[in-house]
Amino acid sequence: MNLYGKDFLKLLDFTPDEINYLIDLAAALKAKKKAGIPHKLCEGKNVALIFEKTSTRTRCSFEVASRDLGMGCTYLDPSGSQIGKKESIADTARVLSSMFDGIEYRGFGQVIVEELAEFASVPVWNGLTNEFHPTQILADFLTIKEHFGTLKGIKFVYMGDSRFNMGNSLMVGCAKMGMSFTACAPEEYFPDKALIAECEAIAAETGATLSFCTSPEEAVKDADVIYTDIWVSMGEPAEVWAERIEALSPYQVNSALMAKAAPGAIFMHCLPSYHDLKTAIGKEIGEKFGMTEMEVTDEVFEGPQSVVFKEAENRMHTIKAVMAATLCSDIDDRLGSGIQ
Repeated sequence: MNLYGKDFLKLLDFTPDEINYLIDLAAALKAKKKAGIPHKLCEGKNVALIFEKTSTRTRCSFEVASRDLGMGCTYLDPSGSQIGKKESIADTARVLSSMFDGIEYRGFGQVIVEELAEFASVPVWNGLTNEFHPTQILADFLTIKEHFGTLKGIKFVYMGDSRFNMGNSLMVGCAKMGMSFTACAPEEYFPDKALIAECEAIAAETGATLSFCTSPEEAVKDADVIYTDIWVSMGEPAEVWAERIEALSPYQVNSALMAKAAPGAIFMHCLPSYHDLKTAIGKEIGEKFGMTEMEVTDEVFEGPQSVVFKEAENRMHTIKAVMAATLCSDIDDRLGSGIQ
């Protein structure tokens, strides 16, 4: 499989075989990491990390993965880049391309990362936009494959607001990989109809199924994976909390809901999570609305069905796979993995 020089902007741009390849490559790199085997496949290269939205997992994943691959990395925080302010996106892309071998962008509109890729002469990777979060989905799917041994036919239920990057990307990923995807939320929180139509066309070719449900009990019946995310996305105003809590409280993932899923079902969350009052925002929302838990209860989050920290670790392994595959022209020969 040759992904050398390719941008990683959204899963819609990749075939099921290419997605599977990246997941298997991540598993191979993870095995080398666990065994303490060096894998500096990109030694001498340098990457730029543009973060207009801050993050713990994404930043650490890119930085650790870069160093494991033998690369230098430069972190540009929201105050450290002039992108779109004093310098156009097109100019930023061309300047950074002259100094770096790859560019990561985490921020706002998908149009920004797409424009970066258009004008850059090096691979560009999407660390998160308002519309898509493809590196997270690779980590999620590696976690599912590690647990169940397969992706094909897995019944995957996403609880809560499905209109933004996580709901969009999980629907696309499930459609691509022949999974059964259900978005469970009030109808006004379903994904965009145009994207649904695009995913339905993909599903017709892969054998995936897509469904949209307002009943939590109906949605989770026989589910293998129950997934949720925080109810207010990054960058949204604090005023929307009241609206979201009222609309989405019936969709909280709790032990009663997990009990209705298939035996052996797992709980997933992209993090951060408001499952207790141990964060400033969690405490503030708790005091204002009288809630000690939001999208998931602490019992489920900390319980035996939760794989959220394995999932978080896999961010690094899958991001490493994306960078290695797009920056190293002979990765399979050098890795000796036999990955196709």
